[in-house]
Amino acid sequence: MKIRNLIFATALLASGMASASAAVPVIREYYEIRIYHVTGKAQEAATDKFLKDAFLPALHRAGIEKAGVFKPVESDTAFGKRIYVFIPFKSSDQMIQLPAVLAVDQKYNEQGRDFLDAPFDNPPFRRYESIYLFAFKDMPLFRPPKFSTPPASRIYELRSYESATEAKAAKKIEMFNDGGEMKLFEKLGFNAVFFGEVLAGSTKPNLMYMTSFADQKSRDDHWNEFRNHPEWKAISGMEEYKNTVSKANVFLLHPTDYSDF
Repeated sequence: MKIRNLIFATALLASGMASASAAVPVIREYYEIRIYHVTGKAQEAATDKFLKDAFLPALHRAGIEKAGVFKPVESDTAFGKRIYVFIPFKSSDQMIQLPAVLAVDQKYNEQGRDFLDAPFDNPPFRRYESIYLFAFKDMPLFRPPKFSTPPASRIYELRSYESATEAKAAKKIEMFNDGGEMKLFEKLGFNAVFFGEVLAGSTKPNLMYMTSFADQKSRDDHWNEFRNHPEWKAISGMEEYKNTVSKANVFLLHPTDYSDF
């Protein structure tokens, strides 16, 4: 099955739109999280230059107003080894067609030539991976936050929740939407950027989401309040939502100085 059909079919199931009699659906975004794996300062600098001078401007020309670029915090063992790029799309077509759009963007190919056509024995990155997601129904559009703190102080927290089975993954997504977990994040001011079900990635079934904070202290204070909140204790204590997460991966990130948010 072609990836276009696979993504579309998965999205139909995820959004509950398979019935022909369903009401007109709310437009929900698609996301790509691209992770560049780099080795050493030279590769990191080359990838930064490409993203800043060629890739982000090309995304803007392609109708993507804001994209985020992030790096692990200094205390992370991945510091200096990864660069995360978050790209929001209004439709699956826009997501699938992006490579073709970039291929005919003359300015992109000129400004990115050193990166795109680097020598085989001196590549600008080791590998990159892409994770594709479909926004949750209760947060169909991503929200770029605004902070007055310097980018190097801000914390963007990316989380991946893996589940043992598809049914458990669906229950965890339900817990966020109908169960009230997302509403509690909103109530406590977590500045959520997005919530999404992973359509294609290496750790399925899983979901991913990102929250954001002015600084590390704000992040820690928010989570302490969340863990002790009576609403969270009530939601997490419900039998139907137990054992829905088999592994949680937490990535603390700073935005780059050229990130759109």
